Amino acid sequence: MKYILSIDQGTTGTTVMLLDKALRVKSKVNNEFKQYYPEPGWVEHDPEEIWAGTLKTIDQALKKSRVEGSDIAGIGITNQRETTVLWDKESGRPVHRAIVWQDRRTAAFCESLREKGLLPVVKEKTGLVLDPYFSATKIRWILSHIKQAEQLALKGRLAFGTIDSYLVYKLTGGTVHVTDVTNASRTLLMSLKALAWDDELLKIFDIPKDILPEIRSCAEVYGVTRGCGVLPDGIPVAGMAGDQQAALFGQACFKAGEAKCTYGTGSFLLMNIGERPVLSESGLLTTVAWKLGDTVNYALEGSVFVAGAVVQWLRDELKIISQASEIEKLAKTVTDNGGVHFVPALAGLGAPYWDPHARGMITGLTRGSNRGHIARAALEGIAFSQYDVLSAMQRDSGHKLKTLKVDGGACANNLLMQFQSDILGCEIIRPMIIETTAMGAAFLAGLGSGLWQDQNEISKGLKVDKKFGPKMSDASRKSQTDHWQRAVARVRA
Repeated sequence: MKYILSIDQGTTGTTVMLLDKALRVKSKVNNEFKQYYPEPGWVEHDPEEIWAGTLKTIDQALKKSRVEGSDIAGIGITNQRETTVLWDKESGRPVHRAIVWQDRRTAAFCESLREKGLLPVVKEKTGLVLDPYFSATKIRWILSHIKQAEQLALKGRLAFGTIDSYLVYKLTGGTVHVTDVTNASRTLLMSLKALAWDDELLKIFDIPKDILPEIRSCAEVYGVTRGCGVLPDGIPVAGMAGDQQAALFGQACFKAGEAKCTYGTGSFLLMNIGERPVLSESGLLTTVAWKLGDTVNYALEGSVFVAGAVVQWLRDELKIISQASEIEKLAKTVTDNGGVHFVPALAGLGAPYWDPHARGMITGLTRGSNRGHIARAALEGIAFSQYDVLSAMQRDSGHKLKTLKVDGGACANNLLMQFQSDILGCEIIRPMIIETTAMGAAFLAGLGSGLWQDQNEISKGLKVDKKFGPKMSDASRKSQTDHWQRAVARVRA
């Protein structure tokens, strides 16, 4: 029996999963690591702590599954995407802590680039916007503020990578410096059409080309393990994708028009739009979904800032529930929302509005409104937020959504999933295994190492936990969405 080892290196922890050819999970282990907040709005990670934690988690997963390292056919990596690491190519030591995707220290620099009129060229080339979220301005900050980084760059010894690059470098004993197209597409430095580092973008951000990793596909052998200790030498590192693209692949959204939603604290929605990039006119991002061989798939992406966080707010601040899992039971104490709408803009509005000044609002309260109505309106507000993004995706892509595949903690809420189906007018599919990010990295590594022959073989092995079909009439759906749009308009007024 051969296995795939999948490393899911996330923002707060690292998960390692071992999967066999029949898509059975043999073990799964997660370990958290420290977050650093040196100044307000700054978020950092220690790359060496991440590496040590990754080795520890691999060791625990192997022991838990009783799988020998020699039985691993390939290693897959998925990662927090835009987080930026720079290190010395010779010693392997980072020159500074990693600057995390959430970090906002480069906001003023981004604004200065917008004032110079550079947003149109950046969006045209990358499908992204000028925001501290992405890697390029983080690289520029380290080069500008860390003297060692500047000195190493002049000597040709400096390496940049998102966390995938850093892990491959460490797994291969410092012999391989690569990234994949999905992570490269999140840097503000790669041309979406050419799938290569773009000289004009490098000039805009003043970044030397020789610090960048080689861009590769998502499923191929990048190198083999060397000197890791917990793994024998010679295991192929054979699959990579950023976390949201990995989840799209893990949900087997292989056809244009297929979409997934990951419900976490916030939510991430991606739709496969096929082999040609489409720039959004509706406030979405265009990104690379994956590259297999010579075939590239692109995706539209939308982020909602508050999803599961609204349930946490009801628990921690309003205290109308004591555990997040109680929200569904409370919402079921009423048959409808009683005219109450909850716009969960507790951290502003993300896609497709991008309104940082918006604030949450509960409308339609009467003397008859109770805790159940507020709970139900909160869940419906999560679903309506996804409706806004998916409506924009359908407009931009020209694809009508037939099914939405879901994962993340909140997808266990059957009431939420049924309402999501009702308001979208499409089928919702919840898989048996909801760790789809780690699954996607495993699938890519299995394809890259030859454990699976093609995507059809993977699709056949996936099992569905539950499907939700729409039960709401068209007239009721229109009435509900009209009320929602009026509530959003009030929030943004």
